[in-house]
Amino acid sequence: MKPSEGAKKGLIAKVIAASANQPWLTVLLVAALGAFGIYALRNTPLDAIPDLSDTQVIVFTEWPGQSPDLVEDQVTYPISTSLLAAPDVRFVRGQSFFGLSFVYVIFEDGTDMYWARSRVLEYLNEVQAELPDGVQPTLGPDATGVGWVYQYALVDRSGNHDLAELRSLQDWNIRYALESVDGVAEVASVGGFVKQYQVQVDPNRMLARGVTLDQVIRAVRGANAEVGGRVLEIAGHEHMVRGRGYVEDVDDIAGAPIRVDDDGTPIFVRDVAEVSLGPELRRGVAELNGEGETVGGIVVMRYGENALSVIQRVEERLEAVRAGLPEGVELVVTYDRSELIEAAIDTLEDTLIEEMIVVSVVIFLFLLHVRSALIPILTLPLAVLLAFIPMVFQGLTANIMSLGGIVVAIGAMVDASIILIENIHKKLEDWDEAGRPGTRRDAIIEAMQEVGPSIFFSLLVITVSFLPVFTLQATEGRLFSPLAYTKTYSMGFAAVLAVTLTPALAVLLIRGKILKERSNPLNRLLVWIYTPVVRFVVRHRWLVVALATGAMVLTVPILGRLESEFMPPLNEGVILYMPTAPPGMSVAEATQVLQDMDRRLMEFPEVERVFGKMGRAETATDPAPLGMAETVVILRPRDEWREGLTWEG
Repeated sequence: MKPSEGAKKGLIAKVIAASANQPWLTVLLVAALGAFGIYALRNTPLDAIPDLSDTQVIVFTEWPGQSPDLVEDQVTYPISTSLLAAPDVRFVRGQSFFGLSFVYVIFEDGTDMYWARSRVLEYLNEVQAELPDGVQPTLGPDATGVGWVYQYALVDRSGNHDLAELRSLQDWNIRYALESVDGVAEVASVGGFVKQYQVQVDPNRMLARGVTLDQVIRAVRGANAEVGGRVLEIAGHEHMVRGRGYVEDVDDIAGAPIRVDDDGTPIFVRDVAEVSLGPELRRGVAELNGEGETVGGIVVMRYGENALSVIQRVEERLEAVRAGLPEGVELVVTYDRSELIEAAIDTLEDTLIEEMIVVSVVIFLFLLHVRSALIPILTLPLAVLLAFIPMVFQGLTANIMSLGGIVVAIGAMVDASIILIENIHKKLEDWDEAGRPGTRRDAIIEAMQEVGPSIFFSLLVITVSFLPVFTLQATEGRLFSPLAYTKTYSMGFAAVLAVTLTPALAVLLIRGKILKERSNPLNRLLVWIYTPVVRFVVRHRWLVVALATGAMVLTVPILGRLESEFMPPLNEGVILYMPTAPPGMSVAEATQVLQDMDRRLMEFPEVERVFGKMGRAETATDPAPLGMAETVVILRPRDEWREGLTWEG
């Protein structure tokens, strides 16, 4: 009995025969799945790198003017101990600063972000009674550690607007415009001056007039309030009575009465204090290109959103915002992650195109049949498209690691089509020499049934080779599991297409005269070169084994010298420079150091823009102290660098 006859009894052989006998139906079904794959591709979230963050909820609390040890004892500690009892909590971390408390609640892997946030809110309600009066803990944005996807700065080189006005423009106009964009969790402000009314009391004048500090505080509070009254009916119309008392300028506070003295003379706030406009206490500064202080904004993306789509929507909104900016004010983009995302996508596209070209050329050179080369060209992108279908349902993002899994699998994905096509050509050659018994389709089906089942199961073996990666946990699992998933999906669909679409395309495309293998000059040349090599290896097999073993042993010392990294280098054209200073640095000193550092960085010809930040932005996702700098250095394109200069130096 022929091997092909035995193979026909297997399930895979029957699938091959059914696909080949109904080629147009097979192509139609695969095309429908391909259309679904295109839909999945367009709806797959895009990002530069996998999100390695834990499921984390940040509890942020302000207690202005209090020392770190007092904040730790009365705010951070009660909140941390209360949240330890929350379900699925792995651990709780707390940080206390001057007037600020950060508590990080880390949940078990796989915990839903919004379920975790609701649990934290429940426990915060219980601990509220233990906190000092006026202290109200809040949850940080529903974002992760890779949520900072876009940054910008406001610059006024005309000198018509100071830092306080730029900060007001950011806080009251631009921030709200961007926070309304779908997918944006928060827009954090940094730098500039927040305008506030400042009342500087004089103890000597207070003592002379017998006024206490509490009386001054009550007077200031009472000067900034509105009250409602009753409704008066006059001439058939009702009129609502209210008292207007919101502060509009400095005089409204300065003229607020505190009390009357023994002579009945009123004592006003201006009698015991100086009232003026001034900046709020700053814990962060921003600087651009070494030219001086500026005001910046940080767009924080919501958890689970499509980073590229969010950035595109933010840029569309900024175009509308720019039209309404005051004259002389310019909005400068200081970081845009979409460039890295698009570069990763372009890399995959280039790899697919190169692979299809190489495969087509190789098949054509060895078989000298153009239509045979079309089969792997069609099956390869279809397998890639189908891999995005489970990615969408699983919630995986298309990033460097997940796309890398597809690139890794491409080489093995085309093997099945190449082997099937080569065996079909060989079978048709024998069929032609035997006088063409039966039909051409039967010969093609028999050729595919000879090797198809073996190819299918060999691809499945390669598919399951990445299963150990799924056992990785925590950060390692979040980093490498996208690669394992996409490689598994790509190989799995490639195995299915090898026994369905490839047989259908083979019946439709492999037509006309098939050149004999020995008639191809390239094949004859390679056989002429390879035959003596095989004979030598077989004749001196023990010597060859010894040499191979020795070569393997010699690689052991080299293996020990290889460097290792947790992640490959990602050169996105942007450098994050993060020097630190000793604790206790003042705001003025930090500003000067930051400007000097940015000015030095701008002296490099390869640097296009430098945006520096020292201290924290106004967001719960940034606990940086004033002595920590975070400088984003945007480089020019590689073709504008000095000759011979590389990333390493």
